Parts: sequence; C-alpha cells; structure tokens
Amino acid sequence: MKTFAETLIQMLDDFGIRYIFGIPSGPWTPFMEAMRRSDVEFVLVSNEASAGFMADVCARLTGKPGACYGTFGPGATNLSTGIANALLDRSPVLALTSQVPTAMRTRMTQMKIDHQALFQPLSKWTVELSADNLCETVVKAVDIACQEVPGPVHLGIPSELGEMSIPDCEPVIGDAVGHQRRAVVPTVESIQQVEQLMRSAEKPIVALGLSVTRADAHAVVNQFVEKQSLPVVLTPMAKGIVSEESPYYAGVLFHALSDQVAKTHSEADLVIAIGYDVVEFNYEEWLPDAPIIHIDTAAADIDSSYEVYEVIGDIRQTLEAMLRFPRFDYDWCLEELQDRKKKLFANLSPDTPNFSPHHALNILREVLPDNGIMTCDVGAHTHLIGQLWKTYRWGNQIMTNGGSSMGFGIPAAIAAKLCCPDRQVACVTGDGGFLMMAGEMVTAINLGTPIVFVVLTDRNLQLIKIKQERKGFPQYGTRLFGEAYSAAHTYFGVPVLAAKDEETYRSALIKAFGMNAPVIVEAFVDPAEYDDLILKPHRMED
Repeated sequence: MKTFAETLIQMLDDFGIRYIFGIPSGPWTPFMEAMRRSDVEFVLVSNEASAGFMADVCARLTGKPGACYGTFGPGATNLSTGIANALLDRSPVLALTSQVPTAMRTRMTQMKIDHQALFQPLSKWTVELSADNLCETVVKAVDIACQEVPGPVHLGIPSELGEMSIPDCEPVIGDAVGHQRRAVVPTVESIQQVEQLMRSAEKPIVALGLSVTRADAHAVVNQFVEKQSLPVVLTPMAKGIVSEESPYYAGVLFHALSDQVAKTHSEADLVIAIGYDVVEFNYEEWLPDAPIIHIDTAAADIDSSYEVYEVIGDIRQTLEAMLRFPRFDYDWCLEELQDRKKKLFANLSPDTPNFSPHHALNILREVLPDNGIMTCDVGAHTHLIGQLWKTYRWGNQIMTNGGSSMGFGIPAAIAAKLCCPDRQVACVTGDGGFLMMAGEMVTAINLGTPIVFVVLTDRNLQLIKIKQERKGFPQYGTRLFGEAYSAAHTYFGVPVLAAKDEETYRSALIKAFGMNAPVIVEAFVDPAEYDDLILKPHRMED
C-alpha cells in the first residue's frame, strides 16, 4: 500500500500539476519525500502569500489547477492572502494546509487556528481530508475549482496522515481542463434576441471581460468584431484578447486616461458585453444610457434599473452562433476611432523633461520581445500599464485586478518563468511592492530563473499620496525612503543596475536581459505624470 502522502502527490501529478509552492513544516516532510520521487516539484518560497500568487499564475498560464501549501496557523494565514486573490481573479487553485492532529481538535494547542473557518469565505469549497475520503475528495476538489466560475479550494490535512498507509484507490482523474467547458448551450431564443437588438442598433460597442479569457474564444471574438466592424473596450485582465494594433481597439476601462476611452463608449446605443465580470469594474460605473447584452457563464451583477438581456451559457458557442448573423451597417467612423486611439497613446507618453514612468515602460516594451511576458504589481504604475502597455495577445501581460493585492508582481514573474521557460519574462513593480516581496529574490536565485525585475522607485506609495492630495489632505504615512536613499548593489545575491535617465535605463535593460540570471533594474522615476494620467478614476477607493 502507498502512504497518504504518496497517493495525494500521485493524484496531483495525474492532474498535470507540476509545482506546489510553499514553506514546509514537519507534517509536510512525507509529502516532500513523495515529491522528490515524482514529477511534482516543491518550490520553496519566502512568504506563503507568494505561494498563493504563484499557484494562481500557473493556473492561468497552463490551464491546470495551481497548488500551494501552508502549515498550521501563521502559515495558513499568510497563505490566505494569495488564496483570496485567486478567488477574486478567478483562478483554480488547490490550497493545502496541515492541520493540528485530530486528537487535539477540541483542545487548545500551539499554532491552532480553525483552517476550515479561515478559508470558508476565501474559497469555493473547504474540506478536511481523511484516509477514507482522499481520492474522491481530491477529484471533487479539482472539479469544483475548475468549474465556472473557477476559484480556489482548500484541503486541510490532519498532521498524522502523511505517513499513514491507505488502501489503493483508482480515482477517475479525467481532464481538469474539460471542467471549464461545462457551461450550457445558449438557447435559440436568446440568440435570436441578440440578433434583433443588433439589427436595430446604430452604434453598438463590444466590452470584453475576464471570463472570455477562459472561453477558448480568442479567435472567434476577433472574427465577430471584424465582421461587424465594432469598437472594443476591455477590462484590464482581458488585455490582449483584441490587440492594441486592431483598428477596432478603443482602450481599457478604468485605467489611465479612461475619460478619453469614454469618448467612444459613451456614444454607444447598445453594449455587447462578452465575458464581463464585474469583479474588475462594476457595470454602473461606466455604462452609457443603453441596453446591455450580457454574454457570460454567470448572470449579470447589475442594478435592476438597467435594461439587460442575458445569454448565459458557453461563451464560445454563443459567439459562433452570432458569427452567422449577417453583417450590419453601423454608424461608427473607423477613421475617427483610429484617430482617438492615436491620441490616447500619444497622451499616455507626454513630452516631459524628467525620466518618468512612461519612459520606463516604453523602453521596456521596445527591449522585451513581442511574445515576452510582463507581470506587474499594484499601484499608480498599474493604471498606466493597463492603458499604455501593448500586449499583442492575451497572457503576455499578467496583473491582478479582481484581488488587486500588492506584492503580486514578483512571485507572478517567477511562476511565469517556470511555466514558460522559453519566453523572456520581466516584472514591473513599484518600490512599495518590491519591499513586500524582496525575499523572493532568493527564490529566483535558487530556481535559476532569469527574470528582469524593474523597480520604479519614486520613494512613496504614490497612488495613496495622489488620493490624499485630491482630498486636500497633506501627505502622511506614505513615504518609503528619504531623499538620501540610493540603490543597493545587490539584494540577496541578485545584482542591481541603477538608472536615473532614459539612456542608462535602456543600457541597463539590454545588459540585464543578456545576463541569463535574475537581475533588478532600479529606475529612479519622477512620478509627477501620474496625477494627470490617472484622471479621477472611478474606483479611487481601491
């Protein structure tokens, strides 16, 4: 008979899970031994929150569930940040935690926290494993994690189970990816209603959201847009579904200069929302006075005063049916849309004398190959990245917007490089986000992952500083460094290349990408442009 640990790791291997991220504990050692003799690799991190972020990104890039681990008490509470982020970013993740021995469940003991209570509001399902339920429960956990809308599942493992011998079981593993394709077929009546609404509209617009990234519908979305010649706005996490080079691309909702993007969507008399998940941006905060066609796997979360027509079911099948519509003649002027887009990108790169964030991003875009992956953290720079950064195809830019947790960018880059070793990877983070996850430089060194970490140093939590100033408050509690701060030479063995102007920054990037090792490029930028680019965002409370 196999041990409990061997059986669990074998099942995860069968599901195609290649990595488990975490920080080990005594009860976890049998599982580590099982991994040592399997194709599943344990990746030691510096903070369990990073383990959750990494599992999230692996799920996004591979289509398989991600996996992470935390031990009793503080290990689990640290892990919970990454799990909450996966819940709101809609990523299928298995969160494994060691729990106190069953015999001590009713007693007070060191590090005891009720993990089931902790993870219940942060996951789609939380359950305690046992020797009797292991196989069927893990299969069910993967099934639940991957079903629409995907998200994390927590599996608690009592500490005495790891080395316990259990009877052999033969679970029906199936294809985890297949669980994502279970949405129902759209009804004929709902498709006919969409056709009637489109036929009567004069200026419909397409709004793409997070759900469409999971629908295997990238090609059909573009075919539909091109056939009907419709302008497209996107939520930040849908960047790349329609390329910025497309003549129909109209911009990203909510991020920098969103008022200029609104010049297009405010003219619409019909909104065709495809895969629109309000976890990124509520409908009510941008919709024009027009009816909405909501095409998704879940019902629309919107105030009842809006006129909404729902097509709930498989997004790709819905779009394939819509491709059979005749081409309608609409009143959009393609030349005007192109002119607006050109002005938008020009205004995102103002003519400023000082080395500014847009300089850093534009030069990185030139140096990083078109198929390179850029991950980013949360902060003022995220608003600029969401609008300025040209993604070309989905998956080339990875951010968090549903969860929006600071500290995401660095572990996301490490996971991206593990999952896509043949592609160049860069991370853009503010100095605040870097301070949160500087310990993961050790992880990057130990894994030998060649990543360029671009740190935009402006010495402040700049987004919060902007919010203080807009409310008339003096700056307080947001300064990270004093004026005397200067770059370190290394962080935990990762070299730092400092840059204070465009020329030295470009040279530093070129050198960094040629070093085939983790490298930090610290860009000392003037943050003044943020105040003009982030024009009264709809969700300044974020």
